[in-house]
Amino acid sequence: MTVDLKQKLLKRRNRYQSEADILEQVHDILREDAHHNAKIHKAISDGTTGNNNCFNIDFLKKDYIFHIDDIQSICITYRLRFLDSNLFKGEIPQEAINKIKQLEKEHHTVLSGFKIMAPSKLFKLENYDDPLLFAPIGNGYYYLIHKWGNDLSVLRKWLMYPFRNLDTIIVSTIVAAFLIALSFPESYYHPKYKTTQFIFLFFFMFKVIGFCLIFFGVSKGKNFNSAIWNSWYRNA
Repeated sequence: MTVDLKQKLLKRRNRYQSEADILEQVHDILREDAHHNAKIHKAISDGTTGNNNCFNIDFLKKDYIFHIDDIQSICITYRLRFLDSNLFKGEIPQEAINKIKQLEKEHHTVLSGFKIMAPSKLFKLENYDDPLLFAPIGNGYYYLIHKWGNDLSVLRKWLMYPFRNLDTIIVSTIVAAFLIALSFPESYYHPKYKTTQFIFLFFFMFKVIGFCLIFFGVSKGKNFNSAIWNSWYRNA
């Protein structure tokens, strides 16, 4: 003899509740969940202000807590922006919404002041690859809620190195000019004046590369990573 557990469950359920009552309760749950989702989406898209959230320290994971100095350093290294969530023009994945709901439930609070770290192209910037969603804890600390998309290329760190600040662009220009001058064949130099010609060629390449970088930066309205990491403007 076998027992049909589903039928047993149905029999017991129907003894206490009608199908109409059950469906109405499920509808209420789904409506409440949809309303909660909509509120979170609105908080992110509107960029609700706030410098801190009422987190319960016992439930925070230390690997998800970052100070603004750490965030700034990574943004400068990889030429990223750290801006209010309302400027983000990409899609916020449902998984991120679910994590916000879970955090709000665990910490008995409503989160606000969301920030996103991502490349400039993913933000709606005013004219003057991997998003990370944060919520402020307070005193310069932020809690990482969710990361989505693909990982940044390891080459991005070095490709963006010249644009970190004035020092790095000078160092990069010197290295580039030296390597270009070094690449010229021996036949290019006069045996007697080889060192002098190399120095003159180096300085010439240095000026050419420097001029190109300045022209590109000015014409395109570009600035150093250290100046734009938290700027709302495209040509800041």
